[in-house]
Amino acid sequence: MSEKKFYITTTLPYVNAKAHMGHAMEFVRADIIARFKEWLGYSVFFNTGTDEHGLKIYRKALEQGKDPQQYVDEVSKLFKDLTQKLGMKSDLNFVRTTDEKHMRAAQEFWRRCEKNGDIYKKNYKILYCVGCELEKTHSDLVEGRCPEHFDRELEEIEEENYFFRFSKYTQNLLEIYKKNPNFVRPDFRLKEISSFVERELEDFSISRLREKQPWGIPVPGDEDHTMYVWFDALVNYVSVIGWPENMDVFDNWWPVTQYAGKDNLRQQSAMWQAMLLSAGLSPSRQIIINGFVISDGQKMSKSIGNVIDPLVLIEEYGLDALRYYIAREIHPFEDSDMTEDKFKNCYNANLANSLGNTLSRVIKMYSSYEVESRDFPSLQEIQKDREVEENFISALNEFNIQKATDYIWKRIANMERFIQDQQPFKTIKTSPAKAKEDVAYLMQELWVVSQLLQPIMPNSAILIEKALRTGLLDSPLFLRK
Repeated sequence: MSEKKFYITTTLPYVNAKAHMGHAMEFVRADIIARFKEWLGYSVFFNTGTDEHGLKIYRKALEQGKDPQQYVDEVSKLFKDLTQKLGMKSDLNFVRTTDEKHMRAAQEFWRRCEKNGDIYKKNYKILYCVGCELEKTHSDLVEGRCPEHFDRELEEIEEENYFFRFSKYTQNLLEIYKKNPNFVRPDFRLKEISSFVERELEDFSISRLREKQPWGIPVPGDEDHTMYVWFDALVNYVSVIGWPENMDVFDNWWPVTQYAGKDNLRQQSAMWQAMLLSAGLSPSRQIIINGFVISDGQKMSKSIGNVIDPLVLIEEYGLDALRYYIAREIHPFEDSDMTEDKFKNCYNANLANSLGNTLSRVIKMYSSYEVESRDFPSLQEIQKDREVEENFISALNEFNIQKATDYIWKRIANMERFIQDQQPFKTIKTSPAKAKEDVAYLMQELWVVSQLLQPIMPNSAILIEKALRTGLLDSPLFLRK
């Protein structure tokens, strides 16, 4: 039987600003799925990194009086540090689009699309949103502005650029969506991108004049142009697994599962798929689209003052508190409202008072009542349990992290009710054998919880496991704030 393989990547964050909750959410979600696949016995390649070319970054560097390379070096390091602070897998691959290997691959990708007749040059005039790094048609706009960057004026670009024959791939894309109804999740995003493609695709610009955008990968054979940032950055999904130099490694891992925000739907599930076809590569495996994290009904913004810094939350509440909130309190596919008060309330109710308190009570009874230790079920036994399969494994296979986490807390709630109903802390005096049997049952249930928590809250899972094996809990798992 061949080894099971799984390749997952996030969108590369654009390094024109510091990391925010949206980045933390996507990083943690992809990490949970990567860990879950390993939990099931898969060999996993997990990729993220930073997108470092383009007009926004060039302008931001000039704004700060820095060389663009110096600027991206500094900000990329902040994102790499964030992946560590979020507890992402230690073997995570971190790519930068300024890496020589990536830039060579991007140029080779261009050459193959050009050889296939899909790149040509023409004069054009468009409205351009620097915030999105995307061209905008009038149908994309709200009151003449980009709805995602409403506070910025659109720029008018009139020049000669290279174009990609996106229009050529309309039927190919529709065929991909039709053959695989799970290609884009959730299903309403698949309907959205299908409708966009059906409306007749327009070719899009894939270069900028070097004199206007010097910070980019040179177009092969034409030093007067640099690559359009999306055409460059998306190639990282293939370059990190060996393409085009090591096709054995590439074939071992491809195709990829992509996590992306809803503002990347078009680029990830249509533009990139057409580019892959043009370069002679098969489509991605699946694209998972996140909603936005908003606060008090509004997009997080420094000017409004509703920005929530994930690193501040980690410092005050701990890493697993943030991972828990992302897993259970933020909707897996739609926009979710988050405030610091909501975070604190969930922490106290579901971590300190629920999981933490239950663990503390059970370990205390286990130690005090001299309950005989039992063999805990193996991970394989837990995975084969029908209830776990139907409520936990199936949910994560559908990328519904919230549903899977709800199931864990349902088991914790059942334990809390069991303690209140059976009251082993009282029956130990009248029926010690029954009390010990009840505590042994609670130990088994907590063990199952620890195994299910491994992909979601790995540090907590380890601490619970240790406490169950030793009967010692040095300090409460979560302290009330």
